[in-house]
Amino acid sequence: MKKWSGGVILVFLFTLLILRYGMLENPLAERLLPSPFSRNSSERLDWLASGDPPAIQNPGTESLVISANTIVSQLFAPRNLSDIEQRSLQTWNHLDHLISHSSGLPQAIEAIGEAVSAWESLMASLEDKKINSSTQHKVKEKQCPYSIKRMNVSEFDSDTFKLKIPCGLIQGSSVTLIGTPGGLLGNFRVDLVGTALPGEPDPPIIFHYNVRLQGDKLTEDPVIVQNTWSVANDWGAEERCPSSDTDNNKKVDDLEQCSAIVGTDDKGIFASNKGHNISRSFPLKREGDKPRRYFPFKQGYLSIATIRMGIEGIQVTVDGKHISSFAYRESLEPWLVSEVRISGDMKLISVLASGLPTSEDFEHVIDLELLKSKPLPIHQPVDLFIGIFSTANNFKRRMAVRRTWMQYDVVRTGAGAVRFFVGLHRNQMVNEELWNEASTYGDIQLMPFVDYYSLITWKTIAICIFGTNVVSAKYIMKTDDDAFVRVDEVLTSLTAINITRGLLYGRINSDSEPHRNVESKWFISPKEWPDEKYPPWAHGPGYVVSYDIAKAVYKQHKEGHLKMFKLEDVAMGIWIDKMNKQGSDIKYVNEGRICIDGCENGYVLAHYQEPHEMLCLWQKLQETKRGICCGE
Repeated sequence: MKKWSGGVILVFLFTLLILRYGMLENPLAERLLPSPFSRNSSERLDWLASGDPPAIQNPGTESLVISANTIVSQLFAPRNLSDIEQRSLQTWNHLDHLISHSSGLPQAIEAIGEAVSAWESLMASLEDKKINSSTQHKVKEKQCPYSIKRMNVSEFDSDTFKLKIPCGLIQGSSVTLIGTPGGLLGNFRVDLVGTALPGEPDPPIIFHYNVRLQGDKLTEDPVIVQNTWSVANDWGAEERCPSSDTDNNKKVDDLEQCSAIVGTDDKGIFASNKGHNISRSFPLKREGDKPRRYFPFKQGYLSIATIRMGIEGIQVTVDGKHISSFAYRESLEPWLVSEVRISGDMKLISVLASGLPTSEDFEHVIDLELLKSKPLPIHQPVDLFIGIFSTANNFKRRMAVRRTWMQYDVVRTGAGAVRFFVGLHRNQMVNEELWNEASTYGDIQLMPFVDYYSLITWKTIAICIFGTNVVSAKYIMKTDDDAFVRVDEVLTSLTAINITRGLLYGRINSDSEPHRNVESKWFISPKEWPDEKYPPWAHGPGYVVSYDIAKAVYKQHKEGHLKMFKLEDVAMGIWIDKMNKQGSDIKYVNEGRICIDGCENGYVLAHYQEPHEMLCLWQKLQETKRGICCGE
């Protein structure tokens, strides 16, 4: 009997080993088995239905739970900060109602819990630097380098090559690897990995790129599998290239999820390469051979693969050809990336991470004094307050805005005011750089939560608070850090329409429907919004509301009467529609010169502008006094 039991145990352990190996090769299998670490994310917000304040898991232990009051006391406790440092927190203490009024926003409770850890670490670091200021100053400059290169990396220290990414990734960042698939199978994977929070078993995988040259359980042909993984959601839905569902080849940043060339007859591809200097050679096709299908990787042949962060998602090119795209998934955003991991049958030559977020060396900024924002007395009247959405490691974008349209006379003289609204980062280095930047320029408002796309509505509320409770602005405008705003034209238009109450001015959308596709970045479930259409709203790259609307937004938020909705521009439309139904006389003013998809001559606002394009637009504006796009 004992021998029989021992045999059963051995068979059981062997079966587990086989299953585990299969999971490593095929994440799809992992989704089919229950995970001890998987959680039902909806359970975290059960307190909202009952109205009881939340209790948040202590990251350090699985048994201890932190109450909402404890979190508030940690985030909003008085600190020993200078007057200059306090300028970055002028809206901070007005946001202590976020925890109790966060229903409807995914990751809300988690983001506030993460902010506690980030804030405590930042404050501790500041205290330490005050004590050891002479030694700490020298290492600060290299915390966030622009690029990192590793050459001659063919010999791994372990089964996995790891490259640390010190300050996350941003739009335009890329990771390029040069190597040759080899080994027995030629299979390899590249993972963009985040940092695990204390108490989590494994870090999240923001992007999983798995190359299977010998196919897998679903196909015998070579295939690329793209996916994500997190403690809360386990493996997501696989995206395969080539895909068996050719009708569902969606686009990301106007590029195919899987390029049409992958998996097709490579005859035309070879013909198109004729005359080019190609590093790999292919044997001639022989009569009777099975038709060869194009695949970007091949055992024994050198490949150069680049993974680039786009606007909507991640783009992968191999040997200069676009191969695949992958849309960012909720709460798994590029700023979270802290490491690149490459494992499997890949003989690496080099790995390069470039376009990384890096801050200015303030000591070498020639026009530093010109770029600083003047302090604004509390309740100072201004004609226009502009709040800019930005994220912690978008250093270059903020510098581009400071050097361009923040130099308008109306902003420099104090008749208008501009501030960046920035959430905390999981990475302490980034938070330290952000704090130094905020203290230097005086134009950043820190938010008491860690930045996630689903929480940008909180920044809208913060902008309304600053425009009414910190300064007293006739008009309050919201925009993004990749938007170029012609402040003079905005004020001219507002003066011409002469509406000071009940105003929503912008690119008005009066006939839009919720995105019901679960794979969409803007997916809205029927529970979140049951109606077939939204009320009128203004597109997020740039819209203006009058003082009374901004004041009502803050008042209703404070009282818990404001519907939280993760699409902030639509949320503003929902709030204003409610005011309209309650008797407010709302005027919707459409401004067609607000360009939401780029730049058009005569623009009032141009969206999706890179830092160098910002500088170009400003130069053209100075030379011609007209809104002329670059390249014209």
